[in-house]
Amino acid sequence: MRVVVLCGGESSERDVSLASGHAVARALLERGHEVVLVDPAAEVPVLAGPLREVAGAAAGTGAGTAAGSDAGAGAGLGGVAVGTEPPPPADRPRLRSRMHAALTGGPVLELLRGADLVFLALHGGWGEDGHVQALLEVAGVPFTGADSAACAAAWHKERAQAVLGAAGVPVAERVLWRSAAGEVPQEVRRLLAAGPVVAKPVADGSSVSVHRIDSPARLEQVAAEVPLSEGGLLVEPFLPGREFTVGVLGERPLPVVEIELTTPMFDYAAKYQPGAVAEVCPARVPEAFASRLQELAVRAHRALGIGAGTYARTDFRCGADGEPRCLEVNALPGLTPGSLLPRAATGAGWSYPDLIQRIVDLATTG
Repeated sequence: MRVVVLCGGESSERDVSLASGHAVARALLERGHEVVLVDPAAEVPVLAGPLREVAGAAAGTGAGTAAGSDAGAGAGLGGVAVGTEPPPPADRPRLRSRMHAALTGGPVLELLRGADLVFLALHGGWGEDGHVQALLEVAGVPFTGADSAACAAAWHKERAQAVLGAAGVPVAERVLWRSAAGEVPQEVRRLLAAGPVVAKPVADGSSVSVHRIDSPARLEQVAAEVPLSEGGLLVEPFLPGREFTVGVLGERPLPVVEIELTTPMFDYAAKYQPGAVAEVCPARVPEAFASRLQELAVRAHRALGIGAGTYARTDFRCGADGEPRCLEVNALPGLTPGSLLPRAATGAGWSYPDLIQRIVDLATTG
């Protein structure tokens, strides 16, 4: 197949997405697909390709040249490091402007329309909130992952939690602080009086700007840092128990992964720095508990409209009572080789290229 891999983008998860995109492209080449790697927010969007396997080795061209050249094995597919901090927010308007232009006209749009499939290795922002999916739907371009409506439903954490709770998926109590500035609202003070809380942007990913907070003064400080355009701050009680995640491909839940932390929070730095966490798969839990988490993950995906022809990942954390609460559903979870969904796939006995091919198969055959 001719596959265009979209990665990078304009979100706070840009670096993670670039790493995912390069890994996905290598896996697709290994499975015999022709690949073009595109970052729609880059000054030169085509990062590599067309690339294809030639005589058992990945041979490709430089960006923007014709397929079939033997120049350079796996050209442009070196590793991408993920730093301890996300890209600065000041970069976002420039990246968004480039991304919008690339996806709505010109050579990138023609590449997308000429592909058999677009593999979305975007995370966060427009790549996960439904914007990119809606543009591809309008253009009639087939793509991997959930559709625009499901992505939008999952991306806004407060609305998603309301839907999940109504569907019987246990969630934590929460308050949306819409102003994200000024005096701490009474409902938020009530949560804080009962113990530590977690505050995070209501719409963001990769645990960006997630804080454990013990005082109103600290909460005011954190709230002042959240842009109003991002919808405000979601405040929830801090859950002190174990943390788990469950990936679902089609109708199949993958083995449960436990996230064993060496830090108080599974924040951005902890997710992407070696040694900060141990990811245990299958999780060392009773079979009945694992089955319950898997059933809840499938229920969460369906409640948000994530259909059987796609994939997603649901995160849980337990309270002091040992009972799990759903934290969020990730409609386009990370796909770096060290990300949680590939870790779960390994627990199921799949290689990384196996996982990527299964995602392709879901998008093309349902």
